[in-house]
Amino acid sequence: MAPRRPYDTQPSRAPARSRAGESVTHASSQVAAGRGDNRGLPPSVGRYGILLLVLIATYLLSAFTNGRLITGLQVALFLVLLLIALRTAPLSRRTARLIGAVALAGSAAAAAGVLAGDTAAAGAADIWNGLLLLVTAAVIVRRVLGQPTVTLQSIYGALSAYMIIGLMFAAFYAAIGRLDNSPFFANGQPANVKTYQYFSFATLTTLGYGDFTAAGNNGRAIAVLEALTGQVFLATLVARLVAGFRQPGDEGGGLDGDLTRRARRPAARKRQRPAANRNRARSGRRTSRRIP
Repeated sequence: MAPRRPYDTQPSRAPARSRAGESVTHASSQVAAGRGDNRGLPPSVGRYGILLLVLIATYLLSAFTNGRLITGLQVALFLVLLLIALRTAPLSRRTARLIGAVALAGSAAAAAGVLAGDTAAAGAADIWNGLLLLVTAAVIVRRVLGQPTVTLQSIYGALSAYMIIGLMFAAFYAAIGRLDNSPFFANGQPANVKTYQYFSFATLTTLGYGDFTAAGNNGRAIAVLEALTGQVFLATLVARLVAGFRQPGDEGGGLDGDLTRRARRPAARKRQRPAANRNRARSGRRTSRRIP
């Protein structure tokens, strides 16, 4: 009896749905990997809710208390704010560690100057605090704007940057008041940390109560700059983030949803092919087999 010849079959083809599923999985893995960025960026925008709570605690601490020890503690809290922002910043580890080391050394010198009780040293410490907060706000805004999707943490980051800007200008006002010979406020109003922060946030939000006004040209120039910064910040950054806010898991916006939609297009086209074409393709594969 002649040996039975095996069937001559065509190479097996993977189903269209399997290939589409692999495409979706590949696209999701690219999004989860941070688009292949080799700098080791964190996948999320950061825990800016914690940063916002630290900011609120810092403001309340300086608003209801006073003294050299409290001012020195505020310097330490400003350093903590920068370290939290650097933790989620799109920077390399070497750069982040270098900035953190410089900030730590400068904050230690500023705290020592505040505790010493020297007016010039306290003014220099206020300038350092303002620069520290300026770097912190820049790091947060850059990180928030670099995210493809707007989340609740992004809005927390924008609010944190807004509060940091108010504290930053308050530190610059305090430096002007300590280093300038003339009084900072008009009509003999008291000048301390509480009134500087009150005047700063009233100017940033353009409330314009009128009870505290800058007496000198230096203070007035900084106040105008702060008012413009506050208006531009609210009208551009915060409004953009609120308009583009997406709930977690929403595929309607952002990079994640765009890649998922692109990966699912081949599968949708396969499903839209008529049933007759699919049956014709199956019958063609069956007739191609040669049976002895």
